[in-house]
Amino acid sequence: MLRMLSSIIFGVFFASTFVIGQQPEQAPAAPVPPSIASARSIFVSNAGEESNFQLVSSRWYGGGPNRAYNELYAALKAWGKFELAAAPADADVVFEIGFNDKSETLAQLKLVILDAKTHTTLWTLTRYLQVAGTAKNREKNYNLAMTALVTDLKSLVTPGSAPANPK
Repeated sequence: MLRMLSSIIFGVFFASTFVIGQQPEQAPAAPVPPSIASARSIFVSNAGEESNFQLVSSRWYGGGPNRAYNELYAALKAWGKFELAAAPADADVVFEIGFNDKSETLAQLKLVILDAKTHTTLWTLTRYLQVAGTAKNREKNYNLAMTALVTDLKSLVTPGSAPANPK
């Protein structure tokens, strides 16, 4: 009886170790819509700031409610990959940038890439800001999130690179 019980325990342990050790197969990466990588001109749209609090950016972050828009626009201009269109009708794609801080503990920068003609969402990149208690650290975390978002975008539109993972 003890031998049978030992065999059962060993079998259960062995089987559970085998199952736990297996990694689920990941689906192959789906292609990035070609209109993103082939875009030559973009229109940058300001989705603004969403918050449950009055002007979070002025209370918790510097730069005002248009900070995300201004910083993304400047980064895209410095990068020089795209022509920055003055109107959505003149662009291949629309980059809609927004800042959301509805809970003060889960702030995010969100970049939605839209087809300029159909207004269909083609891709979304999100970067969350780490929580910080001091203004200096909140600013640092905002800057880190914006830099990471621009890096994700560059990875997304660069041919041959892996699609960026929204975070």
